[in-house]
Amino acid sequence: MWQAKVFTLYPEMFPGPLNKGLYGKALSNKTWDLKVVNIRDAAEDKHKTVDDTIFGGGSGMLIKADVLAKSIDQNIEEGERIFYLSPKGKKFDQQFAKELSNEKSISLICGHFEGVDERVLSTRNIEEISIGDFILSGGETASLIILDSILRLLPGVLGNDQSKIDESFENGLLEYPQYTKPQIWEGKSVPEVLLSGDHVKIKDWRLSQSEAITRDRRLDLWEKYKKN
Repeated sequence: MWQAKVFTLYPEMFPGPLNKGLYGKALSNKTWDLKVVNIRDAAEDKHKTVDDTIFGGGSGMLIKADVLAKSIDQNIEEGERIFYLSPKGKKFDQQFAKELSNEKSISLICGHFEGVDERVLSTRNIEEISIGDFILSGGETASLIILDSILRLLPGVLGNDQSKIDESFENGLLEYPQYTKPQIWEGKSVPEVLLSGDHVKIKDWRLSQSEAITRDRRLDLWEKYKKN
């Protein structure tokens, strides 16, 4: 059973959307497991203080090293990979999702305020990970995105392995356009090739569409694809 641990100041946000549909069913069936850790539980003062002002000045507050480290130490098993959601981190992508789906378990730390004390990251061997070049108010929404992308890769979650093969980024390209009934809608018909029953032509058409879309919309992916 694949397990995720989420360290957060807002445990009520989880499992959230991950408790719906196929993910919720897989959670009930113990295909995967989610442990939510409230960082505030590790605070020892009567006010359960988790943050403090920044040495050297600056706006905002940081999550305290002693509180976060205690929370981690009480809940992490030896050898478990720990990730801190941070715009400074390694860019998360489909290949990274595949890598983490092969782990037995991962832990995600959701920062808030101005982040966390740097000493926790270095002393607890925490990897930083980013979902993109933008700023969020906290790591909770980012962690949901990361878990969403990983869970769909776990055996038995989606129930259709072929659907994972035909998606964007699986072959370095964006996904081709797709259509369903009705065949004609608002005067627009489904491309004739998709109605032909010729699977070779359909495959070629889909590849050409993926290439054209990737070239037009994601030049970075297109350049990488051409090199391969």
